[in-house]
Amino acid sequence: MKTAANALSVLLHPVWMPTLTIAICFAIDPFLRYGFTRDGVWILYGMVFTMTAFFPLLSALLMRRTGMVTDITMPQRMERIPAYFITLLYHGMCYYLLWRTNMHPDLLAIFLGALVALIALLVITFRWKISAHMTGIGGLIGSVVALMLEHGAYAPLLLCALFVVAGALGTARLIASDHSPAQIYSGFLLGCSCTATSVLYGGSFPWN
Repeated sequence: MKTAANALSVLLHPVWMPTLTIAICFAIDPFLRYGFTRDGVWILYGMVFTMTAFFPLLSALLMRRTGMVTDITMPQRMERIPAYFITLLYHGMCYYLLWRTNMHPDLLAIFLGALVALIALLVITFRWKISAHMTGIGGLIGSVVALMLEHGAYAPLLLCALFVVAGALGTARLIASDHSPAQIYSGFLLGCSCTATSVLYGGSFPWN
């Protein structure tokens, strides 16, 4: 059981969520793809993956090699703080690069929400161990819900499937880590509320 939980935790690790979020949002909402060629979409995927998955993972491996963390999974709460800080920097650079391109405002709002969630995750971790996995998948679900409300994107089966996957991931984190149910629920609500609020109300932000 714990082996399956660890496998699901790796498969749905937070570093994959930004790229997965863009792919799913592009699939359900064609307005977000306006102005992109097929090659342009793949270039965007590559850039987001590099900045939000490859670089953070590489940094985590270097931290493990230098002894800054005891394990790549970072089981200790205080070990996560430098990793979250570095990830926040990469996400900030990714947001800046997206902002410099001709990007749909709601796509920028999704990444802005993710940045806010990361900042909150970093601050909370100084005092409490909240689930980053659930924050990641919560951000994905919050983005989908917001696009369904904002643009009328129709994806009820996808949304139901995502909630089932989120439930499975939450169960896996309870089995594979020392998270409490409160940390699981809080992480999900943090990610979901940040991205959904940013998309629904981010049109008035001057930096979008």
